[in-house]
Amino acid sequence: MSIHRMESEGVELRLVGRKPTTIAGDPVESLAELYDDGRVSVGVWQCTPGSFTSFWDGRCESIVILAGDGTLTEEDGTAHELTPGAMFVMPAGTRATWAIRETLVKSYTVTQVAAS
Repeated sequence: MSIHRMESEGVELRLVGRKPTTIAGDPVESLAELYDDGRVSVGVWQCTPGSFTSFWDGRCESIVILAGDGTLTEEDGTAHELTPGAMFVMPAGTRATWAIRETLVKSYTVTQVAAS
């Protein structure tokens, strides 16, 4: 085992494509996976403006917003502003809608857990 140092600045993002769960606009995502051991993955993700839904089925994710602006709204209507420096944890089973107003960049850690 060894410690992995990662830098979010200057990382090369790979184009993933248009979000398949798009509900408005044309959100296109890119990412750089910096670490993956089959259970935990860490990386940098970017998405252009638009709205889409997410369901964290079988995974828990923690994020830190690095750049951009948007809102993440839970199923019950609770809204969270996505601004640089904001940190969030989405437990397995969470469903939410992203509304990205300015290209969003986040660092993420995803941990695989039992499906909800």
